[in-house]
Order: sequence, then C-alpha cells, then structure tokens
Amino acid sequence: MISPLAHVDPAAKIGKDVTIYPFAFIDKDVEIDDNCTIYPYASLMPGTRLGNNCRVFQGAIVAAEPQDFRYKGDDSLCVVGNNVTIREQSIINRSIHAGGATTIGDDTFIMAKTHIGHDSVIAGRSVIGNGATIAGDCHLGQCVILSSNAVLHEGSRVGEWAMIKGGCRIAGNVPPYIIVAHNPVAYFGVNAYVMRKHGFTDDDIDNIAKAYRNVYQSGISVFNALRRIEADIDPSPIRDAITGFIRSNDLKIVAVPLDTAD
Repeated sequence: MISPLAHVDPAAKIGKDVTIYPFAFIDKDVEIDDNCTIYPYASLMPGTRLGNNCRVFQGAIVAAEPQDFRYKGDDSLCVVGNNVTIREQSIINRSIHAGGATTIGDDTFIMAKTHIGHDSVIAGRSVIGNGATIAGDCHLGQCVILSSNAVLHEGSRVGEWAMIKGGCRIAGNVPPYIIVAHNPVAYFGVNAYVMRKHGFTDDDIDNIAKAYRNVYQSGISVFNALRRIEADIDPSPIRDAITGFIRSNDLKIVAVPLDTAD
C-alpha cells in the first residue's frame, strides 16, 4: 500500500508488499526491497538501499547528506540490510566518498534519536540504544550493544559481542566480548550474560575472562598480555578474535592504563 499522500519519486524502485504511509518522503535514487514499512514523515534520501522486511519509523532520515566539510556532493550510498528497524527521529548519513557507503547489517535494531555518521559500518545483529551517536568511519562488529546515549568518536572500532554502557564516551577501540562503562571508560568485565543466552559455553566465557585478566588486570603491557594469552589459552576462533582485533589496531585499545599500553 502506497498512500497517495506520500511523496514517492517516479525514479524510486519499490519492491513487493511495501507499505508507505501518508507524508513519507521517498526521493530519487532510492531502492526499497520487499515487505518494508515506511511510516509517516520518514524520509529516504538519494542513495538509500533498503533490504527486505525493514521498518523506518516517524521522522527518521536514511541517507541524509553527510555532516562533513569534505563532502562535495558526490553520489554515495547508505546500504541497509534485511530485517532492520530504524526508530523515530534517527538519522543515518550516507558516505562522503563517490560510490562509498554507510552500511547497516542485517537484523540491526536502531532505537530512537540515534545518529550514525558517514561511512560507518555496523556489521549486523546489533542494538543501538536511544540517543546513541556514532561518528563517521566507525566500525561495529556483529552483535554489539550500544546502550542509550553512548558516544563513539570518529574512527572508533568495536569488536563483536561487546557492550558499551549508557552515556559512555569511546574514542578508540573496544575489543570483542567485553563490557565497558563510565567516563573515563573502564573495563567492566566480560559480556557473559548475553553471550551465554546465545550459545557460548562456560569454557568459552572462562577463556575470554582469562584473556582479559592478562590485558586489563595484570599490570603488564598489552604486547606481553598477548604473549601470555597465546601461551595459556588453547587456539580457538574466540582467542584469535581477541588477539587479532588487538593486533589489527596496533595494540591500541580503550581502558588500558597509559603506562602499560605499549
């Protein structure tokens, strides 16, 4: 159902069984796949690519023009996967680069008044809390929880299954499987409750906790913590995810005391 009171540009591509409510705005160069719902006053701007079974609520803006002085008006994208919910008054900016994309992965739930900046990537199955703000060029792994009013500064990276507590300000890299909280940001333990609910075993949780005791609670350098992790914990995808994330970010992770960072 497409309301005659909605603005739908003739060049927009609309899939099957899409519902567009009155006063929604669908611009040119927009593609909406099947079974989506666009609520009143939502706006899909040029460059929107919306997957199947998505819902965009009142006042949300997808593929808004980037808030970055480097953007020169080039055509770019905001690619949203399948089964994504974008709640009221959220804003997602498209890329600043010609042909580039801001990307929201499948099964992500974006709560009200969220802002996601240009060229950021949310890998999927994540929850972005009310009022959270994600600056440009951030990367969130699978199954991240970003609690209400958390802030990610430009270029920050968050590993899979990490949880960032409400109001926390992140200017750096949050490794996988942990909880961080407070300002300045501090290590708050392993995200065990959520992970157990999704199939992680007690052995998995124990190994993760052991790894992060070396990183955050032993008083040694991150470099030496990685050596201990690889000596003490049997090889596994989980161990590799931890060590790989830390190494890929040049050993620079949040909540590490400055005198033990190197």
